[in-house]
Amino acid sequence: MEMDLASIKALLIQFRASTNSFLSDYEPLTLLLAPLFTLFLARILRSFLRLLHENGVKATIIGFIMTSIKLVPGVKGYIDAEKQKVVDKLQGDSKSKREGWRSELPRERFGASIIDKLKEEKRNDVAWQGKCSGTVYIGGSESEGHFSLINEACSMFAHTNPLHLDVFQSVARFEAEVVAMTASLLGSKEKASGGEVCGNMTSGGTESILLAVKSSRDYMKAKKGITRPEMIIPESAHSAYDKAAQYFNIKLWRVPVNKEFQADVKAIKRHINRNTILIVGSAPGFPHGIIDPIEELGELAFRYGICLHVDLCLGGFVLPFARKLGYPIPPFDFSVKGVTSISVDVHKYGLAPKGTSVVLYRNHDIRKNQFVAVTEWSGGLYVSPTIAGSRPGGLIAGAWAAMMSLGEEGYLKNTKAIMEVSKKLQERMMELPELFIVGKPDMTIVAFGSNVVDIFEVNDIMSSKGWHLNALQRPNSLHICITLQHVSVINDFIQDLREAVQTVKANPGPIKGGLAPIYGAAGKIPDRGMVQELLVNYMDSTC
Repeated sequence: MEMDLASIKALLIQFRASTNSFLSDYEPLTLLLAPLFTLFLARILRSFLRLLHENGVKATIIGFIMTSIKLVPGVKGYIDAEKQKVVDKLQGDSKSKREGWRSELPRERFGASIIDKLKEEKRNDVAWQGKCSGTVYIGGSESEGHFSLINEACSMFAHTNPLHLDVFQSVARFEAEVVAMTASLLGSKEKASGGEVCGNMTSGGTESILLAVKSSRDYMKAKKGITRPEMIIPESAHSAYDKAAQYFNIKLWRVPVNKEFQADVKAIKRHINRNTILIVGSAPGFPHGIIDPIEELGELAFRYGICLHVDLCLGGFVLPFARKLGYPIPPFDFSVKGVTSISVDVHKYGLAPKGTSVVLYRNHDIRKNQFVAVTEWSGGLYVSPTIAGSRPGGLIAGAWAAMMSLGEEGYLKNTKAIMEVSKKLQERMMELPELFIVGKPDMTIVAFGSNVVDIFEVNDIMSSKGWHLNALQRPNSLHICITLQHVSVINDFIQDLREAVQTVKANPGPIKGGLAPIYGAAGKIPDRGMVQELLVNYMDSTC
């Protein structure tokens, strides 16, 4: 034993001597590499801590494990093959439908047969009348006349383009009046001082949100010098904010909602820092039809000197009229101090043609950051207000015609009808013990789930009956967005829903060709990056 210890001691002395000799011989190199190696380790640790802070312990560990597993030979190929199976399932028979699609111009003009071809293809569309959640908002006995009106308006101005203001002065006026009429509905007259509410028409809610985020980013850069912008949104906020964050290089914080499925003001406050440019509220949120506490968010935004965008894409042409009808609608618009921008879709409950939305700002100082001006182009001086350069003037004229045709009287009548149907649906749904309503809907969206049956299996059966609902997660649920289409068929919907629930309860398990297994699996997959890849692969294969 003594010899062993002596030997070990001798080896340690020899190792120390060798190390000292090496350090002595290469001391300059050691002095150079040591801080570099320390910096390398510090950067790795900082990256890990940043991921830990942004994604949480669970997501970071799962991401690390999944990345490590994919390094094992053969595993990545197996995972990719399984992902492709899911993509193929999501596609259904879309690949076979694409066979025979035209890929080149015809050698000769078609002539009058083009209209026949259009009619033939239109017959392949789903019978959406009264069966879709949202999607088509026009309905009732007056729908045919309204369709004809906006179609004629769009046709009359189909050749126009508001990019050329000096040529098409008519659509410039129509746009200005649509913006002004919309602003008057949303508190432009009641708001506190701070300039005139202004805005522009866009192609839809996503573009309106993108522009509001871009304008907020540049406004806060000019006002506070923020160069590493961040924005904070509740997890119920629309995915357009994720798109804006990617497009405009903004750090996105998505925080959980509270027990009432509203934006959690305290959670949002905890994430505010010196780089925060924007917080977000919805009226109502797309998933559950619940209005966020806009007044509290406004106070928060005003106190910290940051922007607050309110997503009124769904509620803009309902909530002002619901309030006039006596419904208990909390403050949600420019009358709230702190609200800096609003997005509202005219092509939803405004009953305008598809592709028409409005983005509004509290004042011109904020909106100026939306514009792009180019002075050094050889093509001349250029300035554009929205993401699109050329825009379809026909859609602007169609939106103007829709708003003028309906007026306050028409919108009040429509709002009364859809709000009553929404309340009726909630009352009847509470009679189904297998279902629960998510939160307390404020408007015309009713989300429902179940602790008894697989709600996605219920959705598959409803789809087989021709209903097209929206599948949600956290919690797993479905929603229906009530439109004028549903006023006359709501009893049919309730009856079909009751039967679907009972069918799943008696015979649980996915139906052939249904998507319930995929929806269910997607919600359970811990690696959200894998789910993201699935969605991208699916989109890439269908476009």
